[in-house]
Amino acid sequence: MSDNEGHGGAPHTDEDLSLPKATVSKMIAELLPNDLTCAKETRDLVIECCVEFIHLISSEANEICEQESKKTIAPEHIISALKRLGFDSFTAEVEDVLKDHKQQQKEREKKVTKLETCGVPEEELLRQQQELFAKSLAKFHSTQQ
Repeated sequence: MSDNEGHGGAPHTDEDLSLPKATVSKMIAELLPNDLTCAKETRDLVIECCVEFIHLISSEANEICEQESKKTIAPEHIISALKRLGFDSFTAEVEDVLKDHKQQQKEREKKVTKLETCGVPEEELLRQQQELFAKSLAKFHSTQQ
Protein backbone atom coordinates (compact mmCIF):
# COMPACT_ATOMS: atom_id res chain seq x y z
CA MET A 1 0.00 0.00 0.00
CA SER A 2 1.35 3.39 -0.91
CA ASP A 3 1.13 6.55 1.16
CA ASN A 4 -1.01 8.14 -1.56
CA GLU A 5 -3.55 5.33 -1.79
CA GLY A 6 -7.14 6.42 -1.33
CA HIS A 7 -6.33 10.11 -1.67
CA GLY A 8 -6.49 10.65 -5.41
CA GLY A 9 -2.77 9.98 -5.76
CA ALA A 10 -1.83 13.54 -4.81
CA PRO A 11 1.32 13.67 -2.70
CA HIS A 12 0.93 15.03 0.82
CA THR A 13 3.00 17.79 2.31
CA ASP A 14 3.68 18.11 6.01
CA GLU A 15 1.33 21.12 6.13
CA ASP A 16 -1.52 18.92 4.84
CA LEU A 17 -1.15 16.53 7.75
CA SER A 18 -2.01 18.06 11.07
CA LEU A 19 -4.52 18.05 13.88
CA PRO A 20 -7.04 20.80 14.63
CA LYS A 21 -5.28 23.37 16.81
CA ALA A 22 -8.44 24.28 18.71
CA THR A 23 -9.13 20.66 19.58
CA VAL A 24 -5.58 20.04 20.77
CA SER A 25 -5.64 23.27 22.78
CA LYS A 26 -8.87 22.18 24.44
CA MET A 27 -7.45 18.74 25.27
CA ILE A 28 -4.30 20.28 26.74
CA ALA A 29 -6.34 22.78 28.79
CA GLU A 30 -8.49 19.97 30.19
CA LEU A 31 -5.37 18.14 31.39
CA LEU A 32 -3.57 21.11 32.92
CA PRO A 33 -4.36 22.60 36.32
CA ASN A 34 -6.41 25.81 36.13
CA ASP A 35 -3.42 28.01 37.03
CA LEU A 36 -1.29 26.74 34.12
CA THR A 37 -1.48 27.67 30.47
CA CYS A 38 0.16 26.27 27.39
CA ALA A 39 2.17 28.39 24.97
CA LYS A 40 1.20 28.26 21.29
CA GLU A 41 4.67 26.94 20.43
CA THR A 42 4.18 24.13 22.94
CA ARG A 43 0.78 23.28 21.47
CA ASP A 44 2.31 23.21 17.99
CA LEU A 45 5.08 20.92 19.22
CA VAL A 46 2.50 18.58 20.78
CA ILE A 47 0.65 18.52 17.45
CA GLU A 48 3.86 17.69 15.57
CA CYS A 49 4.63 14.89 18.04
CA CYS A 50 1.11 13.49 17.69
CA VAL A 51 1.30 13.52 13.89
CA GLU A 52 4.70 11.80 14.02
CA PHE A 53 3.32 9.18 16.43
CA ILE A 54 0.38 8.54 14.09
CA HIS A 55 2.80 8.16 11.15
CA LEU A 56 4.94 5.74 13.12
CA ILE A 57 2.03 3.56 14.23
CA SER A 58 0.26 3.61 10.86
CA SER A 59 3.47 2.76 8.96
CA GLU A 60 4.11 -0.19 11.25
CA ALA A 61 0.47 -1.29 11.01
CA ASN A 62 0.72 -1.03 7.22
CA GLU A 63 3.76 -3.34 7.23
CA ILE A 64 1.89 -5.86 9.38
CA CYS A 65 -1.09 -5.60 7.08
CA GLU A 66 1.05 -6.23 3.99
CA GLN A 67 2.75 -9.21 5.67
CA GLU A 68 -0.70 -10.71 6.20
CA SER A 69 -1.65 -9.93 2.56
CA LYS A 70 -4.47 -7.69 3.75
CA LYS A 71 -5.58 -4.53 1.98
CA THR A 72 -7.21 -2.81 4.94
CA ILE A 73 -5.57 -1.88 8.22
CA ALA A 74 -7.73 -3.33 10.99
CA PRO A 75 -7.73 -2.37 14.67
CA GLU A 76 -5.77 -5.54 15.39
CA HIS A 77 -2.97 -4.30 13.12
CA ILE A 78 -2.76 -1.07 15.16
CA ILE A 79 -2.57 -3.05 18.40
CA SER A 80 0.15 -5.29 16.95
CA ALA A 81 2.04 -2.20 15.76
CA LEU A 82 1.90 -0.69 19.24
CA LYS A 83 3.33 -3.89 20.70
CA ARG A 84 6.07 -4.15 18.04
CA LEU A 85 7.15 -0.57 18.68
CA GLY A 86 7.34 -1.02 22.44
CA PHE A 87 4.09 0.69 23.38
CA ASP A 88 2.66 -2.38 25.13
CA SER A 89 1.39 -0.20 27.97
CA PHE A 90 -1.01 1.50 25.52
CA THR A 91 -2.66 -1.67 24.24
CA ALA A 92 -5.03 -2.29 27.16
CA GLU A 93 -6.54 1.17 26.87
CA VAL A 94 -6.72 0.92 23.06
CA GLU A 95 -8.52 -2.42 23.38
CA ASP A 96 -10.98 -0.88 25.87
CA VAL A 97 -11.69 2.02 23.51
CA LEU A 98 -12.16 -0.43 20.63
CA LYS A 99 -14.59 -2.48 22.71
CA ASP A 100 -16.56 0.67 23.61
CA HIS A 101 -16.61 1.75 19.97
CA LYS A 102 -17.94 -1.63 18.82
CA GLN A 103 -20.65 -1.48 21.49
CA GLN A 104 -21.68 2.01 20.38
CA GLN A 105 -21.87 0.79 16.77
CA LYS A 106 -24.17 -2.06 17.81
CA GLU A 107 -26.42 0.36 19.71
CA ARG A 108 -26.64 2.67 16.70
CA GLU A 109 -27.66 -0.25 14.49
CA LYS A 110 -30.39 -1.21 16.96
CA LYS A 111 -32.00 2.24 16.94
CA VAL A 112 -35.33 2.08 15.19
CA THR A 113 -36.02 4.67 12.53
CA LYS A 114 -39.08 6.94 12.52
CA LEU A 115 -40.26 5.14 9.41
CA GLU A 116 -40.36 1.84 11.27
CA THR A 117 -42.13 3.25 14.34
CA CYS A 118 -44.77 5.46 12.67
CA GLY A 119 -47.10 2.50 12.07
CA VAL A 120 -47.95 3.57 8.50
CA PRO A 121 -46.86 1.22 5.71
CA GLU A 122 -44.20 2.56 3.38
CA GLU A 123 -46.55 2.31 0.38
CA GLU A 124 -49.09 4.55 2.14
CA LEU A 125 -46.40 7.08 3.04
CA LEU A 126 -45.26 7.13 -0.59
CA ARG A 127 -48.87 7.67 -1.76
CA GLN A 128 -49.28 10.55 0.71
CA GLN A 129 -46.02 12.10 -0.43
CA GLN A 130 -47.04 11.91 -4.09
CA GLU A 131 -50.40 13.47 -3.21
CA LEU A 132 -48.67 16.36 -1.43
CA PHE A 133 -46.37 16.88 -4.42
CA ALA A 134 -49.36 16.93 -6.79
CA LYS A 135 -51.19 19.50 -4.61
CA SER A 136 -48.09 21.65 -4.40
CA LEU A 137 -47.58 21.51 -8.16
CA ALA A 138 -51.24 22.39 -8.79
CA LYS A 139 -50.97 25.35 -6.40
CA PHE A 140 -47.78 26.48 -8.13
CA HIS A 141 -49.40 26.33 -11.58
CA SER A 142 -52.50 28.21 -10.36
CA THR A 143 -50.35 31.10 -9.09
CA GLN A 144 -48.44 31.26 -12.41
CA GLN A 145 -51.60 32.10 -14.44
